[in-house]
Amino acid sequence: MIKYTDIELFAGAGGLALGLEKAGFEGLCFVEFNHEACETLRKNRPNWNVIENDVANVDFSNYEGKIDLVSGGAPCQSFSYAGKRLGFGDTRGTLFAQFARCVREVKPKMFMFENVKGMLSHDKGRTFKTITHEFERLGYEVIYKVLNAAYYGVGQKRQRLIVIGIRNDLKDKIKFEYPQQDKKMTVLKDVLKNVPDSPYQPYSENKRKVMELVPAGGCWVDLPEDVAKAYMGKSYYSGGGRRGMARRIAWDEPCLTLTTSPSQKQTERCHPDETRPFTVREYARIQKFPDEWKFCGNLTEQYKQIGNAVPVELARRVGLKIVKALEGIKGE
Repeated sequence: MIKYTDIELFAGAGGLALGLEKAGFEGLCFVEFNHEACETLRKNRPNWNVIENDVANVDFSNYEGKIDLVSGGAPCQSFSYAGKRLGFGDTRGTLFAQFARCVREVKPKMFMFENVKGMLSHDKGRTFKTITHEFERLGYEVIYKVLNAAYYGVGQKRQRLIVIGIRNDLKDKIKFEYPQQDKKMTVLKDVLKNVPDSPYQPYSENKRKVMELVPAGGCWVDLPEDVAKAYMGKSYYSGGGRRGMARRIAWDEPCLTLTTSPSQKQTERCHPDETRPFTVREYARIQKFPDEWKFCGNLTEQYKQIGNAVPVELARRVGLKIVKALEGIKGE
């Protein structure tokens, strides 16, 4: 079996990297700035070439022409000012610019860039238009699609923008198709069976008393009015659905998108039966990390690593389609 080569930027705790490995990729380097996330990668894959550094300091030119895929998801905060502060067409200073630089230096056959769905509408669409223009300027055909992880074997409603690039000289030979979604969503009971024991971040006593009143599948609208007003404060009077507040997940639904903290104010992800947040291992299961994948750092850091990750199974399914596309140019 041919092993396809990959460079990954913003590797985090390895959700995307592990999914691509399962699909048949051999990662030649994994760049990550956060120390604890790097320790997680080293602990689980001692043979991986983990580069703990700011991506801006990493030279990729020695990989030119040797790489099948460059992958990664620049943290979405890096796009907060791409359109407005820097001016349309200018992405300097963003982490996206470093991803583009890596593509320019390496000239991979394909790239996979993933991010939040909201990137499509950021700054009235100008940010994403800037990004696609930059990729096209580098010599790549760009296609994109938003995938909801719950339809790809992940027990979580997590919508991710998956951008695929195909080098122009290969676009007549490489035919990429996004994976087909499942007929039904994966729900919580599908993924939280026999989960190993692990710690969790307990609720404050006040929050626990409030969450006790919420039924499985419910949220703040199920609270007595006086309790809801006291708990939510000004948010009670704001517009929008706010159905993520005081939310207890039901067994027969996918989890809402995991945040970097399961007990942070007003983005609760409460266990269906017990009045507590999901444990670290439950969090990991919802993101489709295997039970043997260990996370380094303190409890807050572990939740953050898992919450920020690309769901492993979603990454695997997209990776398999990239492998299938690359098979069209074997030996070239």
